[in-house]
Amino acid sequence: MIYGLYASAAGVRASSHRLDSITNNLANTETTGFKRDLAVFQERRTAAASAGLSPAQHSNPELEKLGGGLLVAQTSVDFSQGTLEDTGNPLDFALQGRGFFAIRDGAQTALTRDGRFATNKDGYLITATTGRWVLDTKGQPILLKKGVPITVGGDGNISQGNEVMGKVGVFDVPNVRELSKEGQGLLVGADLGKRMKAGDATIVSGALEQSNADPMHELASLMDATRTLEANANLIRYQDQTLARLVNDVGRIS
Repeated sequence: MIYGLYASAAGVRASSHRLDSITNNLANTETTGFKRDLAVFQERRTAAASAGLSPAQHSNPELEKLGGGLLVAQTSVDFSQGTLEDTGNPLDFALQGRGFFAIRDGAQTALTRDGRFATNKDGYLITATTGRWVLDTKGQPILLKKGVPITVGGDGNISQGNEVMGKVGVFDVPNVRELSKEGQGLLVGADLGKRMKAGDATIVSGALEQSNADPMHELASLMDATRTLEANANLIRYQDQTLARLVNDVGRIS
């Protein structure tokens, strides 16, 4: 009975974690370049299995078959491609394929799929949302001339008149699973600036990549996670009631 309580409590915790991930996805279905979160779980081994002990000698073989429930693992990110939407703004960039834009704020470098760019008062190309420098293929900020029309090529080259002012860099890392979300569409990682390499994605100017979180799919997942949480919560209540009867009624001496 106590095992059942622990298993159901683990189910409530897992479902709650899954709900958090799904609701975050739903809140960002309209966020440019957003990549949906995936709740990940792992099997919890029994005490005997974790210690490498024989179930026949140190546990009950039949109970061992039930396992130890499940644990919440680190949330994963779905980096699949989002749909592209034309904006007509030459400083809007979208990526088609694997890769990221690199941006910098002081000494910190981050990656993003949000290609909403603008220029600041000094003429540097920056992100429209955070105001951080957008880096070129050499990892340097891109300085543009003030008041001169901008032309952007499909390869990311930014020209003013006949002069190429810079090329927006596309970068990648050996293992995207090592990246973590920082908020505002940014991805960070340890020693990111040293691990970045050229990416394979194609730049599409005058367009933005939409979120890859589909509202209908997330709503269906939300309903499923809610039902699972309620079922585990009900099991906890039923088992608690059974234990109460066992202690107060069955054990009573008449």
